[in-house]
Amino acid sequence: MEIPKEMTAAVLTAPNKLELKTVEVPHPSNEDVLIRIEACAICKSDLSLINKPWPGQPPYGKFIPGHEYSGTVVKLGNSVDEFHIGDRVVVESHLGCMRCKNCRLGNYTACLNYGNLKKGHRANGFTTNGGYAQYVINHINTVYQIPQSMSFSEATLITNLGCVLFGFETIGGYIIGDKVAVIGPGPLGLISVQVAKILNARKVYLIGTRESRLNIGLEMGADHLININKEDPIQTIHNDTKGQNVDLVIEASGSEIGFDTAIKLTKKMGKILLLSFFNDPITADISSLGLDNKTVFAVRGEGRVNCERAVSLLELQKINLKPLITHSFLLEDIVEALRFYSNPRNDFIKIIITNN
Repeated sequence: MEIPKEMTAAVLTAPNKLELKTVEVPHPSNEDVLIRIEACAICKSDLSLINKPWPGQPPYGKFIPGHEYSGTVVKLGNSVDEFHIGDRVVVESHLGCMRCKNCRLGNYTACLNYGNLKKGHRANGFTTNGGYAQYVINHINTVYQIPQSMSFSEATLITNLGCVLFGFETIGGYIIGDKVAVIGPGPLGLISVQVAKILNARKVYLIGTRESRLNIGLEMGADHLININKEDPIQTIHNDTKGQNVDLVIEASGSEIGFDTAIKLTKKMGKILLLSFFNDPITADISSLGLDNKTVFAVRGEGRVNCERAVSLLELQKINLKPLITHSFLLEDIVEALRFYSNPRNDFIKIIITNN
């Protein structure tokens, strides 16, 4: 494939200032592939790091955000034989250093050398350049082939599905017969509903504020929708479970009251999974965590190769991510897309940036 010397990319030049620039197309190293990006989804964390730098983030003027992308392999590193030119692929963000204790145990999303490029750590879209561009390089350990039947836009959500699967693995899995409550009908929350259902949860409650998103949750398999503007989720679930509450609560809202609500919805010996990030310190009554033996789990990213499992679920048509894609913008309109994303009055779930 003919590869240009230069490309268009959205470069972060100052806080909350993303500019389209012409930059050099990167060259893959020995164990990398060069990917022509076809689609890249906007994530809430993108807006956060655009507003205020995250740990390990490259300096202004040299950083291209975006970490949920898919595309076509157009060039191989010298030692790469796992992929071929023309392969349709999706990526995960995190490449651990593979030399710290966490990485050696398989926990590379919690690499102890996070942000240290000299020791081999990379996180595309966080500590190295990402997908708001026409081309990007990825280490082969972060790349997964996708079938022809899967659109590039749907493939961008594989990282979201991989994150949810990583969360379910972290809590120990085995949801058969359990009651599950999901707080927040955003992308991670709606995907959590589907995963809980294919793991045969007895009943899944979905809690939120937007009727449009809650209704999509119904399509995803939620058994009971709770709009907190109309009813108290704590009282509703307490009554519905005859005072026992649920086995697992997934907090995917990142809201001020989300964690406190999760604690109150969990039964004795129950589990809480935090999929969301909280931008500011929050207040929660944690007394029952000890008194009632409740356990809190948290995950970052889509670790332990759960993106590969996510590809399998989509290929087998066990999961449907298409209803979550509500808007699409061209790369040249990315500033407008981010402005649209930032407006809480706009009704969307997932926005995709495409190169054609």
